[in-house]
Amino acid sequence: MVALITGASSGIGRDMVRYLASLHIDLILVARRKERLEELQKELDVKVEILVLDLLERKNLDELYNHVKDKKIDIFINNAGFGLFGEFLKTDLERELEMIDLNVVAYHVLTKLFLQKMQKDGGGYILNVCSSAGFLAGPRLATYYATKNYVLKLTMAIYEELRQMKSPVVISALCPGPVNTEFNKVAQGKFTVDGANSFYVAKYAIKKMFQKQLIIVPTLTMKIGLFFSRFLPLKLLLQITYHIQYRKTK
Repeated sequence: MVALITGASSGIGRDMVRYLASLHIDLILVARRKERLEELQKELDVKVEILVLDLLERKNLDELYNHVKDKKIDIFINNAGFGLFGEFLKTDLERELEMIDLNVVAYHVLTKLFLQKMQKDGGGYILNVCSSAGFLAGPRLATYYATKNYVLKLTMAIYEELRQMKSPVVISALCPGPVNTEFNKVAQGKFTVDGANSFYVAKYAIKKMFQKQLIIVPTLTMKIGLFFSRFLPLKLLLQITYHIQYRKTK
């Protein structure tokens, strides 16, 4: 088997790479940071190809797909992305548009391209790394929450289309809560609770993907939180979310 992972140089993506390698799955790794990819490549005992691409740029999405379109890709993991804390009134517009380009446009384009390829090739797995944010609105992290809502709902809709047509392609959405990665540093905030172990989340996600689970929530705390959030009035839920995000930037 061959797996292609974007955002493979750090965090959940890097740990997915390590776990997939332990399953003797060959890898194609995509990220911006060449040095990190090369370091990761050296520690793995499977065949590893690295592609240094910034997926913010539309042309690089086409370059990525064209590079692998004639290869059999069994697993495609859409993982590259980032967040940005702060009040929508004050956050930088250009940075937010970059986030939309990476978290939404890149996910959309690559999901479509690899879905079409896998359907033609006779099957495969697509795992879109979303977030528990995809179920909610996120004051003080508004654009990030909105991007994850887009990807989660897109994944859910595609799942049902594939199920109805009995497609051999499986699509899943990973929706963790806080995870110990570089997210805080990039987003300029800090989680107020301990994040989950990144390797645990990566391993759990891959296992559930192979079990064809649509929504993958790795921790019991987040499963309970999402369950009870359904019963709260919308405005109360918005207030709670606001204060949680507010504490992250203090």
